[in-house]
Amino acid sequence: MKLSIGDKEKRILEILQENCRLTVKEIARKIDSPITTIYSKLKKLEKQGYIKKYTAIINEKKLGLTTTAYILLSFSYETKNGRKLDQREVARRIARIPEVQEAHIVTGDWDIILKVRVKDVDDLGKFIIDKLRRIEGVEKTLTSVVLETVKETTKIPIKGLYAKEEK
Repeated sequence: MKLSIGDKEKRILEILQENCRLTVKEIARKIDSPITTIYSKLKKLEKQGYIKKYTAIINEKKLGLTTTAYILLSFSYETKNGRKLDQREVARRIARIPEVQEAHIVTGDWDIILKVRVKDVDDLGKFIIDKLRRIEGVEKTLTSVVLETVKETTKIPIKGLYAKEEK
């Protein structure tokens, strides 16, 4: 799949990933383009879905959430009384729990992987026992606690990823 956006749009996306609070005027200055051009390109990127949303990345440790864990989850397709369960619905139910930062349906030996942030290991235990394992369809879990984060980013590498669409 090739991007149908040009170099200026790619540069706008790179700049926004660094700091989405920049004004259109500041972005235009960085790219050396007229403000009106940048504004229309931004609107195009939003309309076409290249930009999902603008958000702030919060320092979780400042809020006391010092423990990050990844939880692999095995899903049961049937309840004890024989009722069929929908894996996507179970994943959506889990995703609504506030401690869950990410929820992905995956391939392999496990069905769902979660990224959770909590205050400490005690809270992690309470989350798993009192919230996660009470959800119908959660069969078993395997938890890995993060000891140290070497890299964590929301940036998507854009430069050089795709060439402009060929004619």
